[in-house]
Amino acid sequence: MTHTPRPGPRPTGNSSPDTLPPKPYELIPFPDKPLSLEAPAGHQRYLRDRLHGTLQLSLKVETAVHVSTGVAVMGSDINSRIPLIKPMVQGNDRHLLIQGSSLKGCVRAVYEAITNSTLAVITPGRDNRDKIPPERLPCRDKKKLCPASRVFGALDWQGLVEFNDARCEGSGFTTGFMPSLYRPRPDQRRAYFIGGRVAGRKFYYHAARAIDKGQNQGIAVQQAGKAYIFKTQLTFKNLTSAELGTLLVALGQDSKYPIALKIGGGKPIGMGTVTVNVEAVTKVDSPQALRDRYTRYALTESNQLTGEQLKQFTQQMIQAAHQDLIQEPQLKQLAEVLKFPTNRPAPSGVY
Repeated sequence: MTHTPRPGPRPTGNSSPDTLPPKPYELIPFPDKPLSLEAPAGHQRYLRDRLHGTLQLSLKVETAVHVSTGVAVMGSDINSRIPLIKPMVQGNDRHLLIQGSSLKGCVRAVYEAITNSTLAVITPGRDNRDKIPPERLPCRDKKKLCPASRVFGALDWQGLVEFNDARCEGSGFTTGFMPSLYRPRPDQRRAYFIGGRVAGRKFYYHAARAIDKGQNQGIAVQQAGKAYIFKTQLTFKNLTSAELGTLLVALGQDSKYPIALKIGGGKPIGMGTVTVNVEAVTKVDSPQALRDRYTRYALTESNQLTGEQLKQFTQQMIQAAHQDLIQEPQLKQLAEVLKFPTNRPAPSGVY
């Protein structure tokens, strides 16, 4: 019988920092510029000088992905031979799902880092709040929002983009065995802070392959294996060209900065790498199309861009993003962390 091992105390070992493997993460510094806080475009109507529509996305799993439900179940409940396992969300048809909220948070983190934005959330506690640069605290006034909050939402503001759950094309899954992972220890590493304030946003590097501890040493998890494909749709409204272009850059569509997303659990051990392909963009940009949105059950596909049209449209949006919104130093640093493919190994032990 296979047992799910309990996580033990974090091993300290006798290794000095000089003999440990390099950290699998990097801190991307905040832009050294004043914030530009503005009111969002609103939801009350589709503005004629803004962009509205949907992105059809295909997500390819590059290293095993596990987005946890937060519970452990009997393996027999999900047709697994493992006695106890941490499951992912599955639809009624048993296909794996990546929750839209998880995908949105993952993309937002990149969007925040490459624009001059505040943090979306911080860990509760006055001690933690005091360590955040005051100008990077989450937006609290919906009439004064940073670039990321205007698009993804903030307190009392829903945002201008909606992510559907991503559904796996196949009905299968694989079983992985994650090693015990431990909480971040910023109190033990000076690099987390500059002058007593948080130094930046933390991102984990991608790895060539994920660490799997094997059945008797790791924690059993249901996961999407390498090359699994997920499909989803992202709806946007009232975005500027620069905002849509920045969203496309965050999805890895800028050929100069080919980044992949990092989603779910096991990031330090190389899990969660996903590459995104935008298969089509459906624009809603004419008065007739706007009327059809409310008077027809199905929109025509006349404004759907694919192939060369999609490529040109994507380039135009990304160019606008680089001119008006993207912080180039932050993008270059983040692209070095999230670039994919990579030959970088994931640490198999304490780092």
